[in-house]
Amino acid sequence: MRLHPAPALLCVLLSACMPAPLAFDPDRMPAADALGPNNSGTEWWYVSGVLPEPGLAFHWAAFKVNYRGLPLYASHVAVTDLRGNTVNFEENGAQSARFGFPPLDIEQGTWKLVQSGNTYRLTAGPLNLTLTPQKAPVVHPPGYSGTAEVGRLYYQSITRLAATGTVQVGAEARPAQGTVWFDHQWGDQMPGRAALWDWFGLHLSDGSDLMLYRVRTPAGQIVQTVGSRVGADGVARAVPGLTMTPGRVWRSPTGRDYVLEWTVQAPGLSLTLAPLRDEQELISKTTRVAYWEGPVKGAGTSGDAAVTAEGMGEFVGGALSSEELNR
Repeated sequence: MRLHPAPALLCVLLSACMPAPLAFDPDRMPAADALGPNNSGTEWWYVSGVLPEPGLAFHWAAFKVNYRGLPLYASHVAVTDLRGNTVNFEENGAQSARFGFPPLDIEQGTWKLVQSGNTYRLTAGPLNLTLTPQKAPVVHPPGYSGTAEVGRLYYQSITRLAATGTVQVGAEARPAQGTVWFDHQWGDQMPGRAALWDWFGLHLSDGSDLMLYRVRTPAGQIVQTVGSRVGADGVARAVPGLTMTPGRVWRSPTGRDYVLEWTVQAPGLSLTLAPLRDEQELISKTTRVAYWEGPVKGAGTSGDAAVTAEGMGEFVGGALSSEELNR
């Protein structure tokens, strides 16, 4: 399957003929390894990781949106230099895009995530990485995030991949290696407008991987708290009895409040989580959303054993105002 955007005028003329996005059906779950594009209102692919050896953290995200029958594309990359205590954010608004599967082929302008056999090559702005899965793809129980009220997104991941390559930091192409996380979500939700969330993707020292998701309405009502844990055996299991208790709040330069420290509890699991640095708010004009995204660490217990956690947190602050968009 390959999708190519037409020029803007042609898109307007043909929009009435384009198929409407498929309705979300919670009884129709995707295959775990079906990572390609879908006919949905919102869809994205996401790769993130903390790379301690080169002192870096990063994330890349590519978005495909069906807006009233018109295809819209956006992607961005954020690189945190933990040695220099800085973050660099780059956006790609090119409307020349291609999405293919199988194999997975995501291209927007010169930014690409391309599958070759069992590996993925990510070349996007400062990123030049080869990603090799260490676990098979999974569908996170119950198969989606969100609710009928705020919209729902099917949710797949490859929770552990080995990354090698380089990350450009200023004039330096810094050799990079470490463990990263890959997500794919799609459905009928309008992120940042109909739904806000607090999310973690964590690698635990016992070899398991933990996904945590708390979905909120724009008014702040919590409508879903869900988690899944992918064991060393590669099986995704729901985390029952999960609570995510907010701790320290940080106010950003834009005046938005983000909870940056958390206590996570579930039967047999206890973690405290905190950021490696506070100043990670990103203002995305291509997606029109403000959010905090950055490296986090944690410690606690799993069963009777001590564990540490490392990964990324993402906390959505909401839609940008007209004033913010016009700056």
